[in-house]
Amino acid sequence: MLQDVGSNIATPLSSAREAHLKRTSFSEEPVLELEKWIDRYSEQLPPLRAFILPSGGKSSAALHFSRAVCRRAERCVVPLVQAGEADPNVAKYLNRLSDYLFVLARYAAMKEGKEEKIYTKPEP
Repeated sequence: MLQDVGSNIATPLSSAREAHLKRTSFSEEPVLELEKWIDRYSEQLPPLRAFILPSGGKSSAALHFSRAVCRRAERCVVPLVQAGEADPNVAKYLNRLSDYLFVLARYAAMKEGKEEKIYTKPEP
């Protein structure tokens, strides 16, 4: 799916040939699929009542890191979407993917019996 995201981004909507636009279009289906996956794993987790820090063991930390990279990619894509050069579903997909990675990080921590660290604001 990330290859499809990259293809869409690499094919500017304003200047690409119709045949290329057709091959690199990005539908809403992958976004909806991610939302189902998010719901499936979220149902198995305790409700989140506070901000958590990236924590929870190696698997969870790797997923939190992946989420940060995904958020960075999303921030780079949003201007392209706003300029009309990339499909809005690409930005939506990256947004939902980062949410999915967050849920998976929490799920991995729970499955491995690792504690998530709650953020507490330091006293001045």
